[in-house]
Amino acid sequence: MAIEEDDSGIEEFHLDAIADADPYPYWYEDTDEPDSNPTLVRTETCDLCVVGGGYTGLWTALIAKERDPSRDVVLIDAHEIGSAASGRNGGFMESSLTHGVANGQERFPDEIALLEELGLDNLNHIEAAIKRYNIDCDYERTGVIDVATTFHSPSYIDELRDDYQQLRNLGQKVEYLDGAAMRSQVNSPTYLGGLWRKDRAAIVDPARLVWGLKAAAMSLGVRIYEDTKATSIEKDGVGVLVNTPLGRIRAGKVALATNASKPLLNRIGHYIAPVYDYCMVTEPLSTAQLAELGWTNRQGLSDIANQFHYYRLTEDNRILWGGYDAIYFWRGKVNTELESRPETWAKLSKHFFDTFPQLEGLKFTHMWGGAIDTCSRFCVFWGQAWQGRVAYALGYTGLGVASTRFGGEVMLDLLDGKRSLATQTKFVQEKPLPFPPEPFRFIGIQATRYSLEREDKTGKRNVWLRGLDRFGLGFDS
Repeated sequence: MAIEEDDSGIEEFHLDAIADADPYPYWYEDTDEPDSNPTLVRTETCDLCVVGGGYTGLWTALIAKERDPSRDVVLIDAHEIGSAASGRNGGFMESSLTHGVANGQERFPDEIALLEELGLDNLNHIEAAIKRYNIDCDYERTGVIDVATTFHSPSYIDELRDDYQQLRNLGQKVEYLDGAAMRSQVNSPTYLGGLWRKDRAAIVDPARLVWGLKAAAMSLGVRIYEDTKATSIEKDGVGVLVNTPLGRIRAGKVALATNASKPLLNRIGHYIAPVYDYCMVTEPLSTAQLAELGWTNRQGLSDIANQFHYYRLTEDNRILWGGYDAIYFWRGKVNTELESRPETWAKLSKHFFDTFPQLEGLKFTHMWGGAIDTCSRFCVFWGQAWQGRVAYALGYTGLGVASTRFGGEVMLDLLDGKRSLATQTKFVQEKPLPFPPEPFRFIGIQATRYSLEREDKTGKRNVWLRGLDRFGLGFDS
């Protein structure tokens, strides 16, 4: 395995820790995975066709039936339900709709208070649905801690304090933790401080959530077809025709929930770029190892850098560790081969043991990757086509476990012509700036990635980042 130049410091024990890991998601080991649904092999008719069987699509179908039980809903997925991002993520369910309050404040300063409350309301609705449909998904509303560490610029402590004050001003339940207080929550010699957002996040088994939503939707009468790829859509009188390899669907309305997959509307491709994220899971920690860490409150953790790590405990006390690298491949390439990236896993292993040196000798059992649909504003956006017969919600940028429900709800509002509090916001009405064509897209993303890494080390934004800020393309996580 070739190690990148900037990964000097990777030692043999970092590689030993990942040597025997299985290259597929830990969540898929679950024996309760449901049977697959049939493939569509005929012509179907329905009121609403949902394309995509991840969180966005499932929430859209479920809410559509809750709003109107008589509405005929069909959902199709190109593979198995939850086989893409929805079954591959770290299971962080954060209330933010804007990929953090700082990013939201920068882009929607007049709406941020409302958007934060809409996000909390959305999270509460998710919790209620989990209870209502008896979805067994290891849901724990423990909150999340944003951490400042010794790996990054000392100025990030000031940023943490600023975030704390901003959240307090918005009336949120947050606790600032100095270095000692942070290490009393989770013991790492690298921690300088933390911000515990207590009621705005939960952790969950993402695959079990997908399977639970699938069962809930089917219980309300949603017809689900798997291994059924939408190859194209076309106007069909006053409706829409969705073509698949072996069948087709005549629908009154269509909701596109296709994440990072090739879009069915050409216009969408200008707004999204698929980037690959990677994570790993350790073997279960022993009682002694858990005692070394503390972590009794089981919060999710994320460091506040641009290139950040996210990590949490699973139900059986493994540590899921991911993030840092966000890789865009030439021309937005997406395929299963890119879900494996050994050089990233080696890097993540080093970062893990740098953070938790007391766990040296611990092994990783699973490691995997998946594509994220990012956009230039780094949070979900919406659109419509064909006189309101088609709607889409895309661009979650890796923070979609909770916000996908909101995305689906707004799509239905748009398709139904419903004037809601959400649809009147600039957040919903405006789109992000489109990405440039290749090769400028690839060059720009690589330059941004390099610049963000430099900012993490120096605390200063270079000329490139300042230029992006002026055009509304900068990112503040």
